[in-house]
Amino acid sequence: MTKGAQYNLPYRRRRNARTDYGKRKRLVLSGLPRLVVRPANKHIAVQVLEARAVGDRVLASAHSSELREYSWKGAGGNVPAAYLTGTLAGYRAKSKGVEEAVLDVGTRPVTPGSRLFAAMSGAVDSGMKVPHSTEVLPAKERLRGEHIAAYAKTLSKDAGLYQRRFSDYLKHELKPEEIPKHFEEVREKISHSFEKKEA
Repeated sequence: MTKGAQYNLPYRRRRNARTDYGKRKRLVLSGLPRLVVRPANKHIAVQVLEARAVGDRVLASAHSSELREYSWKGAGGNVPAAYLTGTLAGYRAKSKGVEEAVLDVGTRPVTPGSRLFAAMSGAVDSGMKVPHSTEVLPAKERLRGEHIAAYAKTLSKDAGLYQRRFSDYLKHELKPEEIPKHFEEVREKISHSFEKKEA
């Protein structure tokens, strides 16, 4: 191991590639809350954080597992679920007076049209202001899950493969071909629930 007066051991989170302190500093210096998006294989979490000297303060948050409360029957880690989770977090942030934020993707690679930007798109559609380029946003058809429905139709001729691939959807009594329609129903339910609270 390197030793000596000129050697500084990097912070543990930097050594583990969990925090980019340069990027974090720029986000904190913006003076705006951060819209933090953290996707996993089966779920996605979205938080609106405010940086403080003693640690970040959570102003609002949403997890894709909460979409079940709004009758979501699809997977929790796909693009439509990311959008709905971002929408939910956005409405919660707005209800607490947070109107604007900057996107924080952490150390994840930035890919246009990914779940990161689907979640951000949901927050923006809820009324939050998040600086972004429209080029990185997923297409509306993808947000609605039309790509999933199209894929399901190609597998419909192979009943065994269809059952295995979409077993979780079918277990919750949702045909994958109907995801776009189901997505719109859940999105309406989320927006109406917050409109009632404001009224």
